[in-house]
Amino acid sequence: MLHAQWNRCRGCARDVPLSGFAADRNRSDGLQPRCRECVAAYSAQHYRRRQAAKGKVVKDHVEVAAGHKLCRQCGEIKPHAEWHKNATASDGLSTRCKACRAVQGRAGHLKRSYGITEAERDEMIAAQGGVCLLCQESPAEHVDHDHRTGRVRGVLCFGCNAGIGQLKDRPDVMRRAAAYVEGNLWKPTIAAQGVYRQPS
Repeated sequence: MLHAQWNRCRGCARDVPLSGFAADRNRSDGLQPRCRECVAAYSAQHYRRRQAAKGKVVKDHVEVAAGHKLCRQCGEIKPHAEWHKNATASDGLSTRCKACRAVQGRAGHLKRSYGITEAERDEMIAAQGGVCLLCQESPAEHVDHDHRTGRVRGVLCFGCNAGIGQLKDRPDVMRRAAAYVEGNLWKPTIAAQGVYRQPS
């Protein structure tokens, strides 16, 4: 015979303290016949079956140490320091770790700014041999586009991309700059008027 402070669970057949049972006003003893753990396990299984019937997959519960959190995107358990704060979340942390948010942020930037995906950018870089289209030496890292039409022109290194921007994306200025570097511009007053000697 059980002590008054204990009850036998019909699910797991264990002797469980009364506090381990949820209330049920429809029963004579005022408690559910299964302990809270069994009820939770049954509810989780029932939820999985309902979701499976809808063609959805429910991810398994993962035990996480205190001060850590599982990132559902990369599948890694990381300390709270690796997460951004989110006051609206139940645990006060973002749903994705900082690294995954950064990756998604870059992907979103490419789509918003240039209308391309990371895969499309990587294909462009591969087609360029991995180097900047202009200097053909430094790694291709920055997507370059026509600021007027939005058309993506290629992937450049930081220096070349910044250089085009400094020259205001103007082909006429770039041609004069090329002629200047090649030593073909003469008489500064004439050069200022846009007249320069064509390379021989």
